[in-house]
Parts: sequence; C-alpha cells; structure tokens
Amino acid sequence: MKRKSAPARDPLFNSSVGKALALLETFGGERRALNLAELAAHGGMTTSSAQRCTHTLARLGYLKRDARLGRWVLTPRTLSLSHAYLTGHALIEHATRHLVELNQASGESVSLSEPDGTDMVFVARFPARKRFLIHMPVGHRLPMYCTASGRAYLSALPPALAQRIVRRSRLRALTPHTITAAAEIMRRIRAARAAGYAWSEQECFPGDLTIAAPVLGEDGTPVAAVNVSAPSSRWTLAGLRAKLSPLLLETARAASGRGTARLRR
Repeated sequence: MKRKSAPARDPLFNSSVGKALALLETFGGERRALNLAELAAHGGMTTSSAQRCTHTLARLGYLKRDARLGRWVLTPRTLSLSHAYLTGHALIEHATRHLVELNQASGESVSLSEPDGTDMVFVARFPARKRFLIHMPVGHRLPMYCTASGRAYLSALPPALAQRIVRRSRLRALTPHTITAAAEIMRRIRAARAAGYAWSEQECFPGDLTIAAPVLGEDGTPVAAVNVSAPSSRWTLAGLRAKLSPLLLETARAASGRGTARLRR
C-alpha cells in the first residue's frame, strides 16, 4: 500500500509514528518475512531508522524475529488494530444479517468493502459454500477503477468527484481483461449509475465475475459497497446479473437502512 506523505511543515506530525506505521504496512502478500534492509527500502527510511523501529515494535509485541528464517515477521498482536476497528462498527453490525442472507440465497461469496483513497478495503466477507479458489480476507484492498465494488461506490458519487478519483488512480492491468482506459472506466461508472449496480468480468482475477451495489449513508452519500463474486466456471456475467442483481440491490437497500425485507430465493 502506498504510504501517505506528511503535509509539508505540519508541526503536529510525528515522524517516528509515521515511520513505525510505514514499517508495519511493508508486510503483506508475498512479503511475510523481511530482513532489515528490505524493511528500510520498502518503508522509505534509512537502515538505522528501520532498526530503531523494529526494535521498538518488537518490544511492544508487534514484530518478532523468526530464528529459522533470520527475518522479521508480524505477530498476532497486529490483529488487535483491525479488531478495534471492526468491533462495534455500526455498518457491519447493521449489514451482517443482510449479507448472510444474500450469501445463503445466492450460494456465492458476498463481501462488504469501504473506500480508502483510490482503493476499496474488504471489511466483511462471507465465502461461497461451493468451491471458489480466490481468497479474499478481511483487510484486502483492490483498486476502485477495475472492481465492481469500486465502480459501484464511484457511481453514487457526484460525477466530477468520481472522475477525480479515477484520474488519481494508477491505471494498470491486473489481468488481460482489466480496463485501463479512463474514458471507458467512466463509461462503465455511468452505466452502473443508470443500472443501480456495477459489474466486473475477470478484471482483478482470472475467472472472477462480480456485481456490486453502493451502500448509502443517512445523507444519501455512498459509504461502502456490497458485492457478489462467482467463478466463471459456474456462471456467465449475463447470468449473474440477470439472476442475482435483484437480490444484490435488495441487500444494498437494506444495508443502507432503507428497508429490512428478507431476501427471497
């Protein structure tokens, strides 16, 4: 994840805290065990700064030295940070029942994600009962521009703001199917605005089909998105849209606090 830079000449910004968080954010994906030089390089700091940060984080219990690998790894204590965010989260608590119903009614994976910069971050996940090889844990983030959840969220924003977010995004191909032309992405967002939900076909992962709808706050602005993901081995995108979009829209409305009707099979 790209680290946010400190505002210039911000007298309240604590650079030590910034470095420690940057070092923790260095881990993830394939970077599960890192040496000091790698931590410094990925964290954008000197080796001596990285050494002080790792020592402090180890004393606090967030890092430990793996004797077998000779590298630093995260400890389970880091999960306390995400747990503190998720516990008592009003939207998750309100939406969970509706997400579970959508998961049971569709038989496919259902997720809730929130915006962070130009990404969507998964904050709740209910996997398919059937075999689905894509692992998407809570905390995983994906770009808005090429995901159904991201386009659904963007479709509920004022068009000018949605366009600014797309322009700030690093438009790159994650698969051969990823749409990276800004004009076409905006066209897809407009189509999602008209339909009430967005869709994506194998743009992030091969074989992944997804539809998503925005979740609105009390003032009508988007705060999240709910999506259904299914494999191309079981569905076509047209079939997924035709059969599951009504259930998806019903769930999004219920999660937005606009209704509590139970999902119908």
